[in-house]
Amino acid sequence: MAMNDGLETAPIFAAIDAGGTTFKCALIQLGSEQNDRKVLAGIRIPTTNPNETLSRCAAFFQEKAAQGLQALAMGIASFGPIDVDLQSPNYGMILDGPKLGWAATNLKTYFESALSVPVSIDTDVNGALLAEMEWGAAKGTKSAAYITIGTGIGAGLFANGALIGKPAHPEFGHIRLKRHKADRDFKGVCSIHGDCLEGLASATALTQRYGDPKSLSPEHIGWEIEAFYLAQACNILSLTLRPNKIILGGGLMLAPHLLDKVREQYANLINNYLGQSRADIESLIATPGLGDDAGLFGGAVLASDLHKAPKLMV
Repeated sequence: MAMNDGLETAPIFAAIDAGGTTFKCALIQLGSEQNDRKVLAGIRIPTTNPNETLSRCAAFFQEKAAQGLQALAMGIASFGPIDVDLQSPNYGMILDGPKLGWAATNLKTYFESALSVPVSIDTDVNGALLAEMEWGAAKGTKSAAYITIGTGIGAGLFANGALIGKPAHPEFGHIRLKRHKADRDFKGVCSIHGDCLEGLASATALTQRYGDPKSLSPEHIGWEIEAFYLAQACNILSLTLRPNKIILGGGLMLAPHLLDKVREQYANLINNYLGQSRADIESLIATPGLGDDAGLFGGAVLASDLHKAPKLMV
């Protein structure tokens, strides 16, 4: 996590990266300078059932507040599907989806009641994208996309000065793809669509085919198949959104050889269209500059924006 020691008087914000496996919680100071940010305290809490998970998160922030680390606002970058419509009476509520037992859980109302601070919520990928545009791999860009490849797959998209999809959010993980020639028989793991992007290319899908991805050699056919599907996703985004940057995040992208395989497959698919050179492709498709902390810092961005313009976030 990035640190800066010149932030003694900077405001403190509560941030949560609410994932399907882990809730990462932190208190973060954000200063007025572009790179001024400091994590004051943090904790990782396993995602079990809503009551246990949320109460442990609240207890962490309550304990830190009692020690003098009081947040001005909270930002949550959450797994979905989730209601992110600011005008909806259910804003902040997790909707019916693959995460069993979490439907109808309203993160906003829970934490506002437990902590007495205003709460802003968006998707985990939207939060990560905002943080990457502020401090990470998409810094200085005007349009960018963030795809997270983990237990599931989601995407955040930014262009024309705003996140795309509002007042809802993209469900990019459920687009359809061309099947790899060596992957014709796999049915996919998506409980709704079977062989959509998430069903074919999530870490869950790779594990179901071949076991723990960490045990696979870089030459294993599974990585070629994975790269083929992710390259198609990048191809679709490149030709529709025309972003300056496509960031591939999530646990599966920790495999050090996967990024280059995706770029190679993308080059084959784009086939020199638009005059994209190999150097252009390497610049276009990247991994997060903030690493595993992109979603957490995204929560801080959401909280900071809420604090700056509270009347716009009700």
